[in-house]
Amino acid sequence: NQNDPDLILDTKGICNHCHAFDIAYSKLPKGEERDKELLRIMQRIKAERKNKKYDCLLGVSGGVDSSYLAYLCKKLDLHPLIIHFDNGWNSELAVQNIESLLNKLEYDLQTYVINWEEFKDIQLAYFKAGVVDLEFPTDHAILSSMFNIAKKNKIKYILSGHNIVTEGVYMPKSWVHRKLDFINFKDIHTKFGTLKRKTFPSISFFKNLFIRFLSKYEFVPLLNYTDYNKAAVKNILINELGWRDYGGKHYESIFTRFYQGYILPQKFHIDKRQFHYSCLIQSGQITREDALKEMSLPIYDASVLKTDKEYVLKKLNFSEESFQEYMCAPIHKHSDYKTDQDYWKHYFRLLKVLKPITALLKK
Repeated sequence: NQNDPDLILDTKGICNHCHAFDIAYSKLPKGEERDKELLRIMQRIKAERKNKKYDCLLGVSGGVDSSYLAYLCKKLDLHPLIIHFDNGWNSELAVQNIESLLNKLEYDLQTYVINWEEFKDIQLAYFKAGVVDLEFPTDHAILSSMFNIAKKNKIKYILSGHNIVTEGVYMPKSWVHRKLDFINFKDIHTKFGTLKRKTFPSISFFKNLFIRFLSKYEFVPLLNYTDYNKAAVKNILINELGWRDYGGKHYESIFTRFYQGYILPQKFHIDKRQFHYSCLIQSGQITREDALKEMSLPIYDASVLKTDKEYVLKKLNFSEESFQEYMCAPIHKHSDYKTDQDYWKHYFRLLKVLKPITALLKK
């Protein structure tokens, strides 16, 4: 497959991504079991509140998933600290949606504003590297800043808007890169960046190990324990919170809209709608016929594309000529640069060596 070299079809024509979705979806609790599990999670989170003002942390972008998660927190009587990560690419509509949401729900908001010149230098390094995941700097910084804020406020539970029914298990490996691969990030920025990183929030390999295996912090994919239907959720947000739709997944960011709507399909031959609609088909939220109709429509409204392109190029100091050079430049894999793969190999080898020793010490 041109845009997914890791795609594998079985004898019935069903791909490996569909099988992965089916396995993960089958493991999700349903009906009464799901309600009981949600109640158990709520009790655990509320038990952490005690004399604290907040019992959980929630990052809100203004998109559907995070906005509904904030709404759900109100219904479930949770006390979240709301965080918004401002990387300089918010659309006006995103700002309005977040403001409307918080006014209705009456939650506290902390906005993490990143140093724009530093962040721009990092984003441009990813353009120069020719890799597919231009969203890596944003996603890595969000994860890092969420952990830092949770630590500062002594909050154990970090709510995640990721959910299997609309987002699946994982994107094709050739479409994205592991968001906590700091080794890859560092190598790309060292090779192509021009400024020193002073304030950019990051998670080193060893800090990642600590978060995963040793820290008390817990990421909770709360939407997996609800009857999550995208269309129904949008109606709730529109009717009860005055939320307005963006017309695409993650389009609350101007850069994301331009990246997913233009750069990915034009340079990398990737249309993320394929994956998003496939998840909705498998979870029974839309039909295959409806998805094919949507796929036949243009990704981008021509007038919005023109405005977005002018804005993105100006903000990143691209000339039309230099941007076209980028679009025609060779594509590089993330693995063309250093990655954390060898670090993980050494880590698991060490675990194998230590396993019999720790077992002996226990005896």
